Amino acid sequence: MPLPNPFTLFSRRLYLRIWLAMVGSMALLMLAAAGLVCWRIARNAQPFVPPAREVLLRDPAGELLLRGQATRLPGAPGEDVAFRIESDTGQSFTLQIAPRSEHGDRPGAPNRSPAAFWTHSFDFLWPLGFVSLLMAVGVYPVIRRLTLRLEALQRSVQKFGEGDLSVRVSEQGRDEVADLAHQFNAAAERVETLIAAHKSLLANASHELRSPLTRMRIGLELMGGERPSPALREEILRSISELDQLVDEILLTSRLNAREADVGTMEPVDLIGLTAEECARVDARLDAADPLEVRGIAKLLRRALRNLLENARRYSTGPITVVLQRHPDYAEVRVCDRGPGVPANQRGRIFEPFYRLPGTSEREGGVGLGLALVRSIATRHSGAVHCEAHAGGGACFVLRLPLHPSG
Repeated sequence: MPLPNPFTLFSRRLYLRIWLAMVGSMALLMLAAAGLVCWRIARNAQPFVPPAREVLLRDPAGELLLRGQATRLPGAPGEDVAFRIESDTGQSFTLQIAPRSEHGDRPGAPNRSPAAFWTHSFDFLWPLGFVSLLMAVGVYPVIRRLTLRLEALQRSVQKFGEGDLSVRVSEQGRDEVADLAHQFNAAAERVETLIAAHKSLLANASHELRSPLTRMRIGLELMGGERPSPALREEILRSISELDQLVDEILLTSRLNAREADVGTMEPVDLIGLTAEECARVDARLDAADPLEVRGIAKLLRRALRNLLENARRYSTGPITVVLQRHPDYAEVRVCDRGPGVPANQRGRIFEPFYRLPGTSEREGGVGLGLALVRSIATRHSGAVHCEAHAGGGACFVLRLPLHPSG
């Protein structure tokens, strides 16, 4: 079995590279400190040549015998120390002094022999080497603990790429690795939700498409080659219209879910004028005072208002009222009906694709994408939509659009 290449091992293991970098840095620091110490010791080992100094030689009676300048003469280590004395009378004298003993002439004198040099160096280097070894051993668990979290993130990303969309990473700590794990979990959650929504849309769309197609097929079988009756012809036309509406809303929903899809140009939209046109289609009463303009995609805002009004017309047994109001940061459109209302525990779910209230038939409830489209359009405009109870009975759908959108 071939041995693993150490360079390949270090290139594939982040914790080994970090550990090696720290050990290398400590080794360089130790070498630099050792070099500095050795340089200082070597510098101190060089003989010191003092400058010329005045010398006075007196006899026991105190009479001056010689006066002059003494200069040390160069010599090899171990030889006598010699001084040249130039007297005031012009005479030259040489003074020789025996070298110091092995341990110095005075207590604490440094040992300048080569053996002493290496002894002093070793006395300094071995504690430094021992401390460096302790640091290298002590820092390894810290680095390994950090890279274990990175390896866990790596394994999770690999599993996610292989199709396991439920995988998540533990968000330990508050450092960059924890933030990276949090970002991965958030992205995985969004991707899983989006794919689940697409699967649900596909499954529900296939079911919704099957119903009108089945009615059309049964109607054609009942004809038996004869001219269709007015009722059968109306049923076939209604099924075709339902199919056309379903396909249109499915395509629009898919384009709205894909944020990069081009669905129109953002521009100033006269919200009162647009709402008035849609209210006239269903004979709804509009209550608006001041001019109200928002920035958005006109065709999408028209579609959202139309879906809300069609939903109100489908269930309302009384008048439909639309109220437009300006708030400091947003414009509000309230579409209120006098229908059966929406239970409080269902007011969030009715905006889900293909969701119908319990007890609502397919013929009464449309295709189940109208309110989901309203929510997608509101989100596309950085707005929101919700449902609340209408005083006196019925439901109010409230669409809020920012007056100063961020994007």
